[in-house]
Amino acid sequence: MTIKEVEEQTGLTRSNIRFYEKEKLIEPSRNDKNGYRDYSEKDVENIKKIAFLRTLEISIEDIRNVLSGKVPLAKIIEKQTSTIQTQIEGLNQAKTMCERMLASGNISFDELQVEKYVADIDTHWSDNKSVFKLDSVSFLYIWGSLITWAIISSLCLLIGILSYTSLPSQIPVQWDSGIATSVVDKKFIYVYPLACICIRILLRPVIYVRFLINYTYGELITEYLSNYLCFIALSVEVFSIMFVYGLIKSVVAVLLVDTAALIGILIAGITKVSFVDNP
Repeated sequence: MTIKEVEEQTGLTRSNIRFYEKEKLIEPSRNDKNGYRDYSEKDVENIKKIAFLRTLEISIEDIRNVLSGKVPLAKIIEKQTSTIQTQIEGLNQAKTMCERMLASGNISFDELQVEKYVADIDTHWSDNKSVFKLDSVSFLYIWGSLITWAIISSLCLLIGILSYTSLPSQIPVQWDSGIATSVVDKKFIYVYPLACICIRILLRPVIYVRFLINYTYGELITEYLSNYLCFIALSVEVFSIMFVYGLIKSVVAVLLVDTAALIGILIAGITKVSFVDNP
């Protein structure tokens, strides 16, 4: 059957189905006549099962291990049950504390006494390390925000527009020891803002999938790396223009500055997280 028919039978979108296929969770055969994917009834059932397990927040990696026979489904469900139970206990504790605060009457921030609700404050801080970790790296969200991407992309476009008329007909795109080894039409200057859009729309989802499987801060890392790649595009665009006017000769210097900035921010984030782990 076609992917449209699979959409109708499963109630899932085409992008979901393609994603499961890209992750090798399903492998439909090909129609010998036209080369199109030909989904079987078993594929449809497997898609439903995979989607159901995802609603239980079971990771793609765990599902892949189940399908490959590396881990029994029962063991994965048992692990997920334990994870959910831990989350429930934490939420119930927070809910109970909120109810106690409301029951105490008209409470204000000035009158709030933490010790009234927390018997052992050091233990309470320790039990909520995950919250403090997020707080400690919150400044990274500024770099990993949609606004930052929009600013970088807009700068790429603006620089291209402002510099276009003054650029020579050919601009360099490859360099070696301060010498241009490859040139293209100056319209190429608009490829840089286009690259930012492609990174956001096409590459970012791929990065997201990879990091979401393995890391707690998958979404943050995805946004951070995506914007960093856009920043590289902006830097190379600026370098190309400066190279044309003889203001700079080595793109390596520009990339080193970009990388140093990246490493600096990461070190700052890791240091803060480590401080939370070992106050």
